[in-house]
Amino acid sequence: MDKKALSHVHLLGICGTGMAALAGILKEQGYRVTGSDEHAYPPMSTFLEGLGIPVRNGYSPANLEPPPDLVVVGNVIRRENPEAQVVLDRDLPRLSFPEALNRFLVGDRQSLVVAGTHGKTTTTALLAWLLMATGQDPGFMVGGIAKNFQANYRVGAGRYVVLEGDEYDTAFFDKRPKFAHFKPRVAVLTSIEFDHADIYPNLERIVEAFAGFMAQMPPQGRVLAWGDAPLIKQVCLQAAAPVSFYGLEPSHTWRAAALTPASGGMNFTVYREGNLWGHFFTPLLGTHNVLNSLAALAVAAHLGAAPAALKEALAGFQGVKRRLEVACEHQGVTVLEDFAHHPTAVAATLEAVRQGYPGRRLVAAFEPRTNTSRRRVFQEPYAQAFKDADLILVREPPDLWKVPEEEQFSSFQLVKDLLSQGKKAFYFPDTDLLLNGLGRGLQPGDVVLVMSNGDFDHLVPRLCQALGGG
Repeated sequence: MDKKALSHVHLLGICGTGMAALAGILKEQGYRVTGSDEHAYPPMSTFLEGLGIPVRNGYSPANLEPPPDLVVVGNVIRRENPEAQVVLDRDLPRLSFPEALNRFLVGDRQSLVVAGTHGKTTTTALLAWLLMATGQDPGFMVGGIAKNFQANYRVGAGRYVVLEGDEYDTAFFDKRPKFAHFKPRVAVLTSIEFDHADIYPNLERIVEAFAGFMAQMPPQGRVLAWGDAPLIKQVCLQAAAPVSFYGLEPSHTWRAAALTPASGGMNFTVYREGNLWGHFFTPLLGTHNVLNSLAALAVAAHLGAAPAALKEALAGFQGVKRRLEVACEHQGVTVLEDFAHHPTAVAATLEAVRQGYPGRRLVAAFEPRTNTSRRRVFQEPYAQAFKDADLILVREPPDLWKVPEEEQFSSFQLVKDLLSQGKKAFYFPDTDLLLNGLGRGLQPGDVVLVMSNGDFDHLVPRLCQALGGG
């Protein structure tokens, strides 16, 4: 394909966070961009609308008339999709999402890729902001709206592009992990746990994917990996590039110590190779976000940034939408929204809120929505994930019929397990009933944490409106 000959690019699955970012990148570079999707919801739907990019609701062969010069196929698209069938039947030029990122965003620049089961989005946004604030003018693509940029992408003119490296498969015609397409100058590995049960049968296959990512690193690159987990160290043995570890243990090259909750975030001290490197404040709650901040600081320092400049930059980080974001405060009730869905992320997020709002009743509203959380693989771990919550409301997983009956997760059983632990927990078959239950049960001083990787049937804005703060 001759890049100069391209004028019209059509994106299948355009409302995914990454695909929406790509749409913005292409639009900024002067291409005519169209796309199709279904079940679009904010913030991506409003984001694309603001860019003036038309989104066609639903998939139809008519959406490819006249034929575009290039079709980018998101990984939500299956072979039987009617537009995918047209692409195949007519042999239209096509790229997967990561291939398109390499072509249109990275080009001949150097990529910095953040991978891992947890913390990818926040760490990617952090690193992009640290580089921006220290004069590097980076490009980036992140799986959420970075508030400092009010966008989830930036083309930039600097030598670095920061990418969120996803282990999910690439496309229906390419079953490799997305990050298999990247050969970064620096890679961050934040964590490895079992996830994506719809495409990975077990943890061993997940480990193989991350080991492959490490093996494809160029020898002149660098890996920054979370060293507090033995599994990470095992996988890093496959790295073709030098590895530096970060975390809480004294033996690490980069260590965070003296973690202390502060107003609106966390104070912590950083040691580099055993020597005091600086005192920092991150405007993010929780130990897990100190680790995310430490990883971003380590990469920025590796690229030459000084601790004093990074200290100022980190304090100015505004976070990512739907990552422990305050949605509203009214009638003495604070409503927070977070993307947490994996049991480990649920537990870490609840712990962070407990630290950030001491002495207040913590109410958790949870929707098990992902392909993995709708499966019983995490039935028992979820029962241990809500220890920091005082009141727990769980809805039935949406679209449970898509999962074989013998594999289905049971929200009802989760509530029974929580009740057996002495927790105050309630089951709801749908969001409307859960919202009514919240409305009856909230008290002044409560902190409500809403957790879902989807829109939860607009629960957050509906709750804020009911409280009078919408």
